[in-house]
Amino acid sequence: MVTKTKTTSKKGKKFYITTAIDYVNAKPHIGHAYEKVLADALARWHRLIGEKVWFLTGTDENAQKNALVAREKGIEVAKFVKDNSDVFEELCKKLGLSNDDFIRTTETRHVKKVKEIFKEIYDKGDIYKGKYEGLYCTGCEAFVTEKDLVDGKCPEHNREPLKMSEDAYFFKLSKYQVQIQKLIRDGLIIPREKGNEILSRLEAEDLRDLCVSRTNLDWGIDSPIDKKFKIYVWIDALSNYVTALGNKEDDFWPADVHVIGKGINWFHTVIWPAILLSAGYKIPKNVLVHGYLNLGGQKMSKSLGNVIDPLELLKKYEVDSVRYSLLKCSVFEDSDYSEEILVNRNNNELADKLGNLVSRTSTLAEKYGVEKCDNKLLSKLKIKEIEEAMNNFEVEKALGLIFNFVDRVNEFVQEKKPWETHDKKVLYQAVDSIKAIAVLLSAFIPGTCEKIAQTLGFEIKYSNLDKNLVYKNLKKSEILFKKIETSETQQSSKKEVKEKLNKPKENKNIEGIATMTDLIKYDDFAKLDLRVGTIKKIEDVEGADKLLKLEVDTGKDKRTILAGIKKFYTKEELKGKQIIVICNLEPRKMRGFVSEGMLLAAVSEDESSVVLLSPEKKASNGWKVQ
Repeated sequence: MVTKTKTTSKKGKKFYITTAIDYVNAKPHIGHAYEKVLADALARWHRLIGEKVWFLTGTDENAQKNALVAREKGIEVAKFVKDNSDVFEELCKKLGLSNDDFIRTTETRHVKKVKEIFKEIYDKGDIYKGKYEGLYCTGCEAFVTEKDLVDGKCPEHNREPLKMSEDAYFFKLSKYQVQIQKLIRDGLIIPREKGNEILSRLEAEDLRDLCVSRTNLDWGIDSPIDKKFKIYVWIDALSNYVTALGNKEDDFWPADVHVIGKGINWFHTVIWPAILLSAGYKIPKNVLVHGYLNLGGQKMSKSLGNVIDPLELLKKYEVDSVRYSLLKCSVFEDSDYSEEILVNRNNNELADKLGNLVSRTSTLAEKYGVEKCDNKLLSKLKIKEIEEAMNNFEVEKALGLIFNFVDRVNEFVQEKKPWETHDKKVLYQAVDSIKAIAVLLSAFIPGTCEKIAQTLGFEIKYSNLDKNLVYKNLKKSEILFKKIETSETQQSSKKEVKEKLNKPKENKNIEGIATMTDLIKYDDFAKLDLRVGTIKKIEDVEGADKLLKLEVDTGKDKRTILAGIKKFYTKEELKGKQIIVICNLEPRKMRGFVSEGMLLAAVSEDESSVVLLSPEKKASNGWKVQ
């Protein structure tokens, strides 16, 4: 009987999650990708545990900054915003998002509902006509005060605001200050520190009424009360979270969580709740305010011009490598991010830990089979802590807990040595633990987890975490994550080679395995006599932990080769295996025997893994390798 992990399910409960909608004045940057992947992981998690989920993302197409850039580029505004919005939608698809809807604020469904909300607020007496004079930041699309500025510039966009004066309609934001302060004290904003920042500002100053219209514009949504005006960004853009629901509004509103960047915290936790209170809507349960991704300690943004293009990353790297590298960033704090960080997380965590575990376990399970037993390993899986972390939106913490279990399973396999013992119960526990890992990780790296499920023959279901499944026809897994080599790692490798050439005595090889780390000329390489051979006999070498004594048939002769592969291969795995032999090496005396050649192998940089090279298809002994 399997050890129960006591998983919980919330079947029937609803969960509505949104990202911010993005300006389409430029192409998306990596910050957009992070927010979308973060929201997707939360949406997938809540689906996994049995909740009814609706996940919304989209684009803000009515913003004046979109129109300004389009005109600067000489492109018709409608075409400009559509083309750029299409790129954001393409990003969602390439990131493997599970969004249920993609809202564009030029859509008829949005325009119609926004006018209704505006009219409801006006009819309530919360919108009135006046005149606005002051400073306006085109980047924020917001009127600002002198104390909002740093050295006379908007700190968010590093530019000076414009002085403006115009007739306008105003929303009575000040009317809702007390209610908003209570909402924030009651925990509307996550994390609490971001809520305290807003509270401090509210306690330090009285709210000013908000300009909600613009005049003399030809782009945007017409005001339903005065055709000379367009509805300004607040009621237009923020209302998308309601307008996108349509006939699903009764099922899913209020939102369970809005996922936003810290730069728009004020808009979503002061202005948006006030609009909803005025229009008679319930308030969202939470606003999750995530940190920024930095490059060299500086915030990435289109305005500052220091962006990483996520679509270019997705051309170079696998989608789950990109997703994982982003989801490992801190949710609540700013994080540094770069291609180097992506590569390190792929190579050191996905490839070396998860990929290696699945590869060697599935290979052994295919060869020796598994025997159903009590999986005691599952008691080491901290399900409750993982669930708590996800409930608290601590995504990177949940990932860390899951990978702690990956480490524990790797340690278990290493300790039990099933490649030597052929213990089917050990392999069952390892396979069953991989099942649990794949189920949990499916919210984060879904494509990879589906591959694991297909290989091991189970379904990605939360209820399968503690079900004692029957594994049949197990097969070896494909390589899940390839090591990524970049120009930086290539330069590093070249540097290491040069250092080794300068210090030949420090160039250590695994005994009996050829590791070609020196730079050689073509003519020198041509001197090597590389031939196909078959291992006929395998014997232990007394007193040697690493060496095996092999008898290899090279076609022309049978020769003895001592190779340091004992911890990487069982005798059964080696018997009859075709390998590549260097046949013209000078014989070398080792442990009282004469070794008459070396084997070619792929060796990890830390020499913790070795794979003997073999012909792709059956070849005759003695065939020359060219």
